[in-house]
Amino acid sequence: MTRIDGHLLDPRQYPGPRQLSDHRQLSDARQPGARSCADAFAALFDPTTFGHVERLGIGPGWRCWEVGAGGTSVISWLAKRVGPTGRVLATDIDTSWQTRAARSPLEVRVHDIAADPPPVGGFDLVHARLVLADVSDRERALASMLRALRPGGRLLVEELDPALQPLACPDEHGPAQEAANRLRHGVRALLTERGADLAYGRRLPRLLRDAGLRQVASDVYFPLSSPASAALETATLQQLRPELTAAGLATPEDIDHHLANAASGTLDLATAPLISAWGKKA
Repeated sequence: MTRIDGHLLDPRQYPGPRQLSDHRQLSDARQPGARSCADAFAALFDPTTFGHVERLGIGPGWRCWEVGAGGTSVISWLAKRVGPTGRVLATDIDTSWQTRAARSPLEVRVHDIAADPPPVGGFDLVHARLVLADVSDRERALASMLRALRPGGRLLVEELDPALQPLACPDEHGPAQEAANRLRHGVRALLTERGADLAYGRRLPRLLRDAGLRQVASDVYFPLSSPASAALETATLQQLRPELTAAGLATPEDIDHHLANAASGTLDLATAPLISAWGKKA
């Protein structure tokens, strides 16, 4: 899945077989650049996700549901942790990212968290990363994930919060950084116009408590500068170029100049903070 600040691109702008209701924004996972985005998100956030899952106690025999998997890095790691006696179910509205047949304990299934009933099985862990903020019926999706948990099971939800830190370059010390921040502002304007909730991540702890989970806790990971952040910036701006220019939010020259700066390694490009929240079902 190709994303800007964790939000999938608009199907009305990138038509294809995968369509969801309301404002969920997506593009075909086979679209050029999608693989680069997926790799960048894995490099940025997999260590944080894995650390949280480890602290939740994952071990051999666990049954895990990865919601909106979008790639193989997390589910492959989960499969190793649960071993042959466990189960890892990976679901997504488009599983074209799957390049080889799944083998036990891993199963891949087409599923829409906003519309389909939850899978049965009484899961020990349900995890969703960069999924719920783009679902039109988030309340229903969250309730579905909770129903799938066994008593004592753990839910881990992770979302970016672009409104919490809105800058591409927090250290805005020169013209290149100012230009980067203008482009980031344009991206956020597009997402807001589409109805995306750019402040959903910060509400996760309250939402999990309101849903009845116990031992709710949360933290934030904020990548300030890394090669993966620059790779994500490049791939996603290339995807949004037509919309940014059509809306008058940037010129092609603006975008080309910024991408050249990003490629030079002279910009400390930040990614929106990742808010992780987790809790235990009673």
